[in-house]
Amino acid sequence: MPLAVGTTAPAFKVKDTNGKEISLSDFAGKTVVLYFYPKDDTPGCTKEACSFRDSYSEYQSKDVVVLGVSTDDQESHHQFTTKYNLPFPLLADSDRQLTTAYDVDGGGYAKRVTYVIDGSGKITHAITSIKTDTHATDILATLGL
Repeated sequence: MPLAVGTTAPAFKVKDTNGKEISLSDFAGKTVVLYFYPKDDTPGCTKEACSFRDSYSEYQSKDVVVLGVSTDDQESHHQFTTKYNLPFPLLADSDRQLTTAYDVDGGGYAKRVTYVIDGSGKITHAITSIKTDTHATDILATLGL
C-alpha cells in the first residue's frame, strides 16, 4: 500500500544515472514527480519513461522535477537513458532503501507507483493506476498543468 497523501515524503540520498548524489532536499520549493518502475528497458517501463521524455519540456516549463526510480544499478540506468535519450535523472536504488521507504518494494523490484511531492515535502498524490504510454500527460492533467 503506498504512502498516504498528506504525509511527509521520506528523505533520501541516492546516486543518479551519472553517479551524482541526489537528495529530495535538493528540490525544496519545487514539485517533484517521483515515479517508481520495475525494470529498465522492458516494454511497459520503456513506454512510461518515453512518455515522460516526450512531455519533459512541459514539466520543465512548469518547474516540475521528474525523477525515475528502479532497483536497477547505475550502469543499467545509463544504458537505458542513452538508448532512449531520457532527459531526466533515474535513481539507482539497488539496495532497495528508497523502494522500502516509499512502500513500493515488490520483492526485488519496485512496484509501479508515482508520488507527487510538493515544495514543502508533502505527498500530494499517490498514483497506483497507471497507463504507461500516457502516464506523463495523465499526471499533468491531474495536476491541472
